[in-house]
Amino acid sequence: MVTVALDAMGGDHGVVATAHGVAQLSREDVDVHVFLVGDLAQLGPALDGVAYDPTKITLVHAEGSVAMSDDPREALDRLPRCSILTAAKLVRDGDAKALVSAGHTGATILASARCFERLPGIRRSALAAVYPTEAKHGPRGDPFALMLDVGATLIASEDDLVGFALMGSAYSSVISEIASPRVALLSNGSEPNKGTPAIIEAHRRLKAGPLLFAGNVEGLDIPRGTVDVVVCDGFLGNVVLKMLEGFGEVMNDVARQAAARSLQWRLGLSMLGGGIRELKRMTDWNSYGGAPLLGFDQVVIKAHGRSEARAIRNAVKVAAKAVRGDLIGRIRNGLDQWPNGGLS
Repeated sequence: MVTVALDAMGGDHGVVATAHGVAQLSREDVDVHVFLVGDLAQLGPALDGVAYDPTKITLVHAEGSVAMSDDPREALDRLPRCSILTAAKLVRDGDAKALVSAGHTGATILASARCFERLPGIRRSALAAVYPTEAKHGPRGDPFALMLDVGATLIASEDDLVGFALMGSAYSSVISEIASPRVALLSNGSEPNKGTPAIIEAHRRLKAGPLLFAGNVEGLDIPRGTVDVVVCDGFLGNVVLKMLEGFGEVMNDVARQAAARSLQWRLGLSMLGGGIRELKRMTDWNSYGGAPLLGFDQVVIKAHGRSEARAIRNAVKVAAKAVRGDLIGRIRNGLDQWPNGGLS
């Protein structure tokens, strides 16, 4: 059984979403135990009236939480027993094997940095995210690929980009079960000499390395899904991620508004119902659960801030799968296979 520490106070929907998500998971035939970390005065009532398996859930008291509006460093200094730090310490001390939070991204990164060690050869962490694609990926036909970084390291060096590629490839192989993920750099052209100096140098190193490197891809390749892993710095990745999220939401809003205005539109949309449902499914981040914060010696999954119960459930399942697939061990092995022990 894999034990996961969940920051129960994080996220826009708070304790109700996290508690109900864990309750849902506990009723399934999965070997996952969850430390639900937060204010006991709120956790107990949140589980009242909800069916769950008490043998798979342990409540752990924490004092306070980091709000989305807080400065993360100041908040962690002020609240040493807050939910995200308490959950991270459970993983650090070996009581749990993975950390999950839908709370403040900066606080999750800082709590991980304070409690965990960085993997040898990895200088900066990367926050990854899955995004919907036209092409299917892996033996399960996943309709999404992985992009990193999307916000942890705003300016990435060539060393960082190579490290992101290694970690993203390992994660894709574990979660999407792709034996040799296709990895590419996001640039302004497919030619090896396109991009910033860091991208050009990272291209040279990755081409000579052990990964299945597909070269550079452009923005139009992202929704097409021409590769399994797209690597970029955190500033660019965050902009692209928010654009993709917005596209799915706008498409759904346009279809709903059009149907409300015109019978002709309603008839047309009903004929396209299967395609529209597929688009909604592909762009529904709730079904993906969460995405990894990579670079540390422990599994960390960051769920979307707007996560409701289903997304929390899926994020915990992703964390457990990463542990079972020995994600950290695979990243270490990948670093060992690289010339000079990983990076330059």
